[in-house]
Amino acid sequence: MNIDILTSDQVAQLSHLISDAKNIIITCHKSPDGDAIGSTLGWAEYLRSIGKEPTIIVPDQYPDFLSWIPNTEKIVRYDKHPEKCDMLFKIADLVFCLDYNTTSRVDEMEKALVSSTAPKVLIDHHLDPDVPAVLTISHPDLSSTCELVFRIVWQLDGFNRLSKQFAIPIYCGMMTDTGGFLYNSTRSEIYFIIGELLTKHIDKDKIYRNVYHNYSESRIRLMGFVMYEKLVYLPESHAAYYSLTRQEQKRFHFIKGDAEGLVNIPQQIKGLKLSISLREDTDKPNIVWVSLRSVDDFPCNKMAEEFFNGGGHLNASGGRINGTMEEAIATVNRAIEAYDTLLKK
Repeated sequence: MNIDILTSDQVAQLSHLISDAKNIIITCHKSPDGDAIGSTLGWAEYLRSIGKEPTIIVPDQYPDFLSWIPNTEKIVRYDKHPEKCDMLFKIADLVFCLDYNTTSRVDEMEKALVSSTAPKVLIDHHLDPDVPAVLTISHPDLSSTCELVFRIVWQLDGFNRLSKQFAIPIYCGMMTDTGGFLYNSTRSEIYFIIGELLTKHIDKDKIYRNVYHNYSESRIRLMGFVMYEKLVYLPESHAAYYSLTRQEQKRFHFIKGDAEGLVNIPQQIKGLKLSISLREDTDKPNIVWVSLRSVDDFPCNKMAEEFFNGGGHLNASGGRINGTMEEAIATVNRAIEAYDTLLKK
């Protein structure tokens, strides 16, 4: 099966950039998810296999349920070591930007990233990339940035020399960015890639358990609370939403990652087309994070762009509201009303 995504000129340019570089940095977006962590770790493993020693710098903390992935201990957090990271950006001669389409998504790391004189390579699957890169590898039609990384490594003829240290994070990122292969995963190429990853003797069932069966008791109780007490179901609009305040998160000893996947649960309701999550930022006041999930052809990415200062994919998107939770709930109701015809279609 042909899974190549680079032109011959892009292959030559990428190979040349890597060959000439001595101080390589790999970055991803703020609040890294499975695809961000998986793609950076997988790409770093490939670069190490050809004799490079890249440094992975992430803006802030990633969820605890990803900490089991091999080599996470090598990741440097910008929020913990800003001076060290600023120095690394200054001496870098190549920077990879993985799983984000615009520099604002790296948050407080943006200044160091943008001011770096190193050539940048973007590898991403989000719409409308505007990162100033010498090489942009952007495929919004693909399931994940991890899928992109696999395809690039495959085309560079690097897969055979790699081990499960590469396969585990790549599989994990593909799995998490498709909700366990429940959405955006109907193309045959995805399952060809999975088959190849399995040749590296990964335990895909264990990877699933490590991600989805790795929560605290408090998280399970939080899930019950949200679904019983906070879920607002709008049957005529085939939509549902819930809100989670800072106080409620404190009540359930919230840690980063505890809200992961909650927005998918209301989709188990028969006939539901849209599920929206609202969560107050635990550190900064008047910021509400928004996650949207939809089914079939309902464009939650368009809703995210129009109402929530965000965007994303057709069936999985996100954004934020600068305001109170009350204002966020009012915005959700306006959004659902605006898209009522499509939701009832």
